[in-house]
Amino acid sequence: MFRARYPRRLPAVALVAGLALAVSACGEGTTSTAAPEASPSVSAAQLNPNANLSRQNLTISVWPGYTPDYLAAKVEEKLKFKLKVATHDTNEIIMGKLTGGADTGIDVAFVSGQYAQALHAAGLLEPIHPELIPNMANLYPEANELSYDKGNVFSVPYTWGTTGICYRTDLMKTPPTSWNDLLNPPADARKKVTMMTTERWLALPALKVLGLSVNTKSEEDLNKVKEKLVAAKPYLLGYDDVTFGDRLKSGEAVMVEAWDGWCPTAEKNIKFVVPKEGSDLWVDTMVVLKSSKNKEAAHAFINFILDPKIHSWAAQNILYKVPNKAAMDEVPAELKEKNTPLQMTPSQLLTGEAILDLGEESTKFTRLATEVKAAK
Repeated sequence: MFRARYPRRLPAVALVAGLALAVSACGEGTTSTAAPEASPSVSAAQLNPNANLSRQNLTISVWPGYTPDYLAAKVEEKLKFKLKVATHDTNEIIMGKLTGGADTGIDVAFVSGQYAQALHAAGLLEPIHPELIPNMANLYPEANELSYDKGNVFSVPYTWGTTGICYRTDLMKTPPTSWNDLLNPPADARKKVTMMTTERWLALPALKVLGLSVNTKSEEDLNKVKEKLVAAKPYLLGYDDVTFGDRLKSGEAVMVEAWDGWCPTAEKNIKFVVPKEGSDLWVDTMVVLKSSKNKEAAHAFINFILDPKIHSWAAQNILYKVPNKAAMDEVPAELKEKNTPLQMTPSQLLTGEAILDLGEESTKFTRLATEVKAAK
């Protein structure tokens, strides 16, 4: 039922003029300073909605397990072109490829919203041509209001969600309601709490407790955040972006910071709550590369993904909500009942603050995370 868990929503590092992108993942790193030479964008009139798609081929790059195994076969059956599915474990890995100066041959990439924003700012994305994607009509109206790309000009949302506290109802005397419960847990929960290690999410609880924006660039703000996070360290079991659900199930942890779909609420005695101070809004998207020579096929593929029966696979198998009303209507009521985060409405999600690309300023969060983890 669950896909392999990858901490894929890593922070968008400096990707602005010159595309100085520091890429690191799983202990490996490369540095790229040049963007690949891209083809010019095409107008809608230059794209042929009646193109013979069988003459095109498509290569996508997506997180492992984020689309069904049968996707390539279904695409060839329905759309009559061959689909190659490449994978990337993290946003940083695919960003390294897309900005590395070489022709990757990738037509469509799945990236998180702030990364789509950064790629667009770098001039690497083809504008979305909605006339070629009629299934965009299936999207919730709120899916057009995402602050990193209002109107879905250069990206199409695939999944969305928020971050909160996932906890054991049977092992905590009082249910958590605030990020302060995580930062300064009750005595019976101390040393049984985990927080995320990924930079923007490590900072999130302290930012919200302090009433600050998740996109702050203020050194003064981040110094206050650092104080909060360092003060919380003695109470932590550890930092964990991947196995916190298992730790909750075993009882090693009683309360963890978690992305909503990764909180195993189908398990007895495990619940998810968005703290009263509010949280974030994260979105994973599909983008078409400007360098693609198969733009009609790329748009046809995105349209295919937005088919309700295809798109609902994500909600039913990776337990992330999709911004597609018709697809969410396909999700069985029993599954929504067991996995309570699936019940969140678009309007509830949009109360969260969207995480944006901060360009070169994102290094402040990198430094913050490094200093917090190094603090005694």
